Amino acid sequence: MADITRRLGWRRLRGAPTAHVRHHRSGSLVHDGPGLSFWYRSLTAALSEVPVDDRELAMTFHARTSDFQDVAVQATVTYRISDPAIAAARLDFSIDPDTGAWRGAPLEQLSTLLTETAQQHALDVLARTSLAAALVDGVAAVRERIAGGLAAEPRLPATGIEVVAVRVVALRPEPEVERALRTPAREQIQQDADKATYERRAVAVERERAIAENELASQIELARREEQLVDQRGTNTRREAEEHAAADAVRAGAEAARTVRLAEAEATRSLRLAEAEATRKVRLAGAEAQAAREVGAARAEAQAAWLRVHGDVDVATLHALTGARLAENLPRIESVTVSPDVLTGLLAKLGNGASGEPA
Repeated sequence: MADITRRLGWRRLRGAPTAHVRHHRSGSLVHDGPGLSFWYRSLTAALSEVPVDDRELAMTFHARTSDFQDVAVQATVTYRISDPAIAAARLDFSIDPDTGAWRGAPLEQLSTLLTETAQQHALDVLARTSLAAALVDGVAAVRERIAGGLAAEPRLPATGIEVVAVRVVALRPEPEVERALRTPAREQIQQDADKATYERRAVAVERERAIAENELASQIELARREEQLVDQRGTNTRREAEEHAAADAVRAGAEAARTVRLAEAEATRSLRLAEAEATRKVRLAGAEAQAAREVGAARAEAQAAWLRVHGDVDVATLHALTGARLAENLPRIESVTVSPDVLTGLLAKLGNGASGEPA
């Protein structure tokens, strides 16, 4: 749609770069080209606007295969108007000089032309193709046939239309047929999935068995090593006990030898001391005996001399010596207590003695 501005009975058209504008005035072509901008009078101007950009035309139609199965074809045709002058002459691209809107529906006419032409060629190729073949290779075949048919269609160049590309999006059968066709594939996929599941389970079981065997082997190896460790510990304990016993025996032997040596040394020392003591006692006894003999001999000589001396003395002298000796051996008397009775008796005896009477 053209952009038109109004000014006091004049109009200004400002076109887009993708729109080819043709301006006729009084039957003469005044302006012709894309992206034009000019002033004109609406009462004398005849305007047409032809889009020259690439346009996408999506189409969907139904066809029947050789085995009488309906399929839906989804395709897209890309086209453009390569000759705007021819297109403007063949189709109504005229616009209102006051509003810039198309007076007709030229693009709808182009869409109908392209859709019917493409549908004709698609129906032709699918009518000779079975449903299975159409679903497998029909997309490429239909695309090539539509592209070739549109390129060979003489009406399109005569209208100034150029087909740029043809794309067939999908060929779809009816929903019931599609579900029926999907069933074997789904069954096969389910079987493959079940097979994969069984294989995965088998692999898992095998791996679990391998893991269990590895664990069992590890436990067996650990038990064997533990047994070796116990044996080695027993051997080490026995060796340690034997070494301790040997060391104790060596220590006991050394202690016994030391004790024997000490006992022998003590016995020798005691024997020497006993011998020395015995010798000393013998010598002492001999000395004492000798001294006793000498003392006895001296006493005997003194007694003999005393006897010889007293043998020559008279009896009165001996009595006096005896009394003196006796007095020497009497105990010492510190004090004497004389009672009246004793004193009376003594005085009586003394009186009788003085008188010469016997008491």
